[in-house]
Amino acid sequence: MPYVDGLVLSHPEQVARLRRVCPEAVGASVVAGDPCFDRILAARAHRDRFRRALGVRDGQRLVVLNSTWNPEGLFGSGGGEDLVPGLLPRLAAELPADDFRLAAVLHPNIWYGHGPGQLRAWLDEACRHGLALVDPVRAWRQAVLAADVVVGDFGSVSYYAAALDVPVLIAAPGTEKLTPGTPLASFVRDAPRFDPHGPLRAQLDRIPAGTPSQADAADAAAGVTSVPGASATLLRRHFYRLMDLAEPQAPALLEPLPLPEYDPPLRTAPLRVRTRVDGRDVEIERAAVVPYGARGDVHTSVHEDTRDPAALEVADLIMRDGQPDDPRLGGWQEWSADVLRRFPQCAMAVFVSGPHHCFVRTREGDVFRLSAGPDADLDPAACASSLYAWLSAGGHVPGRGLTLRVRAAGRVHPVGVRPLTPRSRTAPAER
Repeated sequence: MPYVDGLVLSHPEQVARLRRVCPEAVGASVVAGDPCFDRILAARAHRDRFRRALGVRDGQRLVVLNSTWNPEGLFGSGGGEDLVPGLLPRLAAELPADDFRLAAVLHPNIWYGHGPGQLRAWLDEACRHGLALVDPVRAWRQAVLAADVVVGDFGSVSYYAAALDVPVLIAAPGTEKLTPGTPLASFVRDAPRFDPHGPLRAQLDRIPAGTPSQADAADAAAGVTSVPGASATLLRRHFYRLMDLAEPQAPALLEPLPLPEYDPPLRTAPLRVRTRVDGRDVEIERAAVVPYGARGDVHTSVHEDTRDPAALEVADLIMRDGQPDDPRLGGWQEWSADVLRRFPQCAMAVFVSGPHHCFVRTREGDVFRLSAGPDADLDPAACASSLYAWLSAGGHVPGRGLTLRVRAAGRVHPVGVRPLTPRSRTAPAER
């Protein structure tokens, strides 16, 4: 005798499996689709908004790591390397800050099993390098929609990503946990692998454009639900039938995915900035570590809120972000002057006042406002580092200002430099 009045399934394939293992329950089953996936499908038009909510800039790739709560998941054994002390801090430190944005989607049971405080303590190093911890209930679907690549395990999030045509790399297959022959098991078996022990950026750079193929994505989507977009109608119909009530005349609708809070990266760990200057062109790459043999000049940029006060003593640039008239700081003018007084080795104080602007004060006493041009989308701290490199190479800003061409994240960003105070030294005419 069945113990349930209704057993909701998303696909006839599940009915066939149910018939093999528990035929007496088939009569209570109903194929009603997947409301979770239907909400994702309905929100696909808002992908750019979700990317901007995570602070992803043009040219950046959003890498989303996800883990199910099983001990064999990526947050557990991770196929031989724990995610906490190994993979996440390495990814956050090694991937260039302007080329990649990193986010983690962890199953709610991981959050509630260990506790948010413990989890944040474990991931503190990666977060100081700019990792975003995505809300495990309200925002994970938006993060998957926004992703350029997902690194995951055998959990459903990886399968949802593949169904959305997002490239997926499997770092913890856990094939022994999956029923052979199911769509998820077949996907995990055939998906490309991610080696936590290997070169991290190289594996991400090798993902060809358009991976997986649209045919693969269609196969995955077909495995998620056999009735895409129809779950609200089918579920309500089933529920009212169980209650022996007539359905309302109004259409059955799902709650749309909300737009998450703006959560740009906050990197308080020191960054090593590699630059190459050619005229007004400045090539820049910022990361916690500089690859061996990399060409170019290197300087250090440190956020004032760094955990390591000693890093401020050797920083070439010291920065912070906030409202330019913050009374606690005395405004950006007093803050920048104070930084240069307290740290005599610092050459430039940088106050980021918005997503596309910053104020800069140099050791020589010059003050500038930097603004990303209409065709630019670059972290203002990167713009300031570009100006630092250009000035260090002998550049001088004329009274009417100039525009630097900053090369980062595979594109050129025009950055306007406008003096705000009289020159402290005579500058040659702009050429």
